[in-house]
Amino acid sequence: MTAYALAHLRRAPLHAEVLEYLERIQSTLGPFGGRFIVHGGPVDVLEGDWPGDVVMIEFPDLTKARSWYGSSSYQEIKPLRTRHLTGEVILVQGVEPGHSSSRLAAELRAANGL
Repeated sequence: MTAYALAHLRRAPLHAEVLEYLERIQSTLGPFGGRFIVHGGPVDVLEGDWPGDVVMIEFPDLTKARSWYGSSSYQEIKPLRTRHLTGEVILVQGVEPGHSSSRLAAELRAANGL
Protein backbone atom coordinates (compact mmCIF):
# COMPACT_ATOMS: atom_id res chain seq x y z
CA MET A 1 0.00 0.00 0.00
CA THR A 2 1.35 3.43 -0.94
CA ALA A 3 3.03 5.43 1.82
CA TYR A 4 4.12 9.04 2.11
CA ALA A 5 6.87 11.04 3.76
CA LEU A 6 5.33 14.36 4.74
CA ALA A 7 7.27 17.38 5.98
CA HIS A 8 5.97 20.69 7.30
CA LEU A 9 9.05 22.91 7.19
CA ARG A 10 9.21 26.45 8.56
CA ARG A 11 10.52 29.09 6.21
CA ALA A 12 14.03 30.32 6.92
CA PRO A 13 16.68 32.33 5.10
CA LEU A 14 18.19 30.37 2.23
CA HIS A 15 21.50 28.71 3.09
CA ALA A 16 24.09 27.03 0.85
CA GLU A 17 23.70 23.76 2.80
CA VAL A 18 19.96 23.69 2.08
CA LEU A 19 20.71 24.12 -1.62
CA GLU A 20 23.18 21.23 -1.43
CA TYR A 21 20.49 19.13 0.30
CA LEU A 22 18.08 19.93 -2.55
CA GLU A 23 20.71 19.00 -5.11
CA ARG A 24 21.39 15.64 -3.46
CA ILE A 25 18.03 14.37 -2.13
CA GLN A 26 16.69 13.27 -5.52
CA SER A 27 19.36 10.58 -5.87
CA THR A 28 18.44 9.12 -2.46
CA LEU A 29 14.82 8.48 -3.51
CA GLY A 30 15.27 6.32 -6.63
CA PRO A 31 16.54 3.14 -4.94
CA PHE A 32 13.39 3.13 -2.76
CA GLY A 33 10.85 4.03 -5.46
CA GLY A 34 10.31 7.49 -3.98
CA ARG A 35 9.11 10.52 -5.93
CA PHE A 36 8.12 14.05 -5.01
CA ILE A 37 4.41 14.74 -5.34
CA VAL A 38 4.46 18.08 -3.45
CA HIS A 39 7.61 20.16 -3.05
CA GLY A 40 6.87 23.58 -1.61
CA GLY A 41 4.65 25.85 -3.62
CA PRO A 42 1.75 28.06 -2.59
CA VAL A 43 -0.37 26.87 0.34
CA ASP A 44 -4.04 27.87 0.46
CA VAL A 45 -4.71 27.91 4.22
CA LEU A 46 -8.43 27.33 4.81
CA GLU A 47 -8.38 26.75 8.57
CA GLY A 48 -5.84 27.52 11.25
CA ASP A 49 -2.28 28.70 10.77
CA TRP A 50 0.31 27.12 8.47
CA PRO A 51 3.68 28.82 8.86
CA GLY A 52 5.84 27.09 6.30
CA ASP A 53 6.05 24.80 3.32
CA VAL A 54 4.83 21.29 2.56
CA VAL A 55 6.89 18.49 1.05
CA MET A 56 5.32 15.12 0.24
CA ILE A 57 7.19 12.15 -1.17
CA GLU A 58 5.36 9.04 -2.36
CA PHE A 59 6.76 5.52 -1.85
CA PRO A 60 5.43 2.12 -2.93
CA ASP A 61 4.90 1.13 0.72
CA LEU A 62 5.75 1.99 4.32
CA THR A 63 8.71 -0.40 4.39
CA LYS A 64 10.35 1.43 1.45
CA ALA A 65 9.63 4.81 3.06
CA ARG A 66 11.24 3.73 6.34
CA SER A 67 14.18 2.20 4.49
CA TRP A 68 14.74 5.45 2.58
CA TYR A 69 14.64 7.60 5.73
CA GLY A 70 17.04 5.28 7.56
CA SER A 71 19.36 4.80 4.58
CA SER A 72 22.96 5.91 4.83
CA SER A 73 22.52 8.02 1.68
CA TYR A 74 19.69 10.04 3.25
CA GLN A 75 21.18 10.19 6.75
CA GLU A 76 24.35 11.62 5.24
CA ILE A 77 22.53 14.66 3.82
CA LYS A 78 19.83 15.11 6.48
CA PRO A 79 21.98 17.47 8.64
CA LEU A 80 22.24 19.85 5.67
CA ARG A 81 18.49 20.43 6.16
CA THR A 82 18.10 20.07 9.91
CA ARG A 83 20.84 22.58 10.74
CA HIS A 84 18.82 25.30 8.99
CA LEU A 85 15.15 24.30 8.73
CA THR A 86 12.83 23.34 11.57
CA GLY A 87 9.61 21.43 11.26
CA GLU A 88 7.91 18.08 11.48
CA VAL A 89 8.55 15.01 9.32
CA ILE A 90 6.28 11.96 9.38
CA LEU A 91 5.76 8.75 7.47
CA VAL A 92 2.14 7.75 6.87
CA GLN A 93 0.49 4.86 5.09
CA GLY A 94 -2.07 5.63 2.42
CA VAL A 95 -5.45 3.94 2.01
CA GLU A 96 -6.49 1.11 -0.28
CA PRO A 97 -8.30 1.93 -3.53
CA GLY A 98 -12.01 2.14 -2.84
CA HIS A 99 -11.52 3.39 0.73
CA SER A 100 -14.79 4.74 2.12
CA SER A 101 -15.03 7.11 5.08
CA SER A 102 -18.69 6.13 5.61
CA ARG A 103 -17.72 2.44 5.76
CA LEU A 104 -14.99 3.31 8.27
CA ALA A 105 -17.53 5.24 10.35
CA ALA A 106 -19.89 2.23 10.33
CA GLU A 107 -17.06 -0.07 11.44
CA LEU A 108 -16.09 2.33 14.24
CA ARG A 109 -19.73 2.65 15.36
CA ALA A 110 -20.12 -1.13 15.49
CA ALA A 111 -16.81 -1.67 17.30
CA ASN A 112 -17.61 1.00 19.90
CA GLY A 113 -21.33 0.40 20.39
CA LEU A 114 -22.29 3.81 19.04
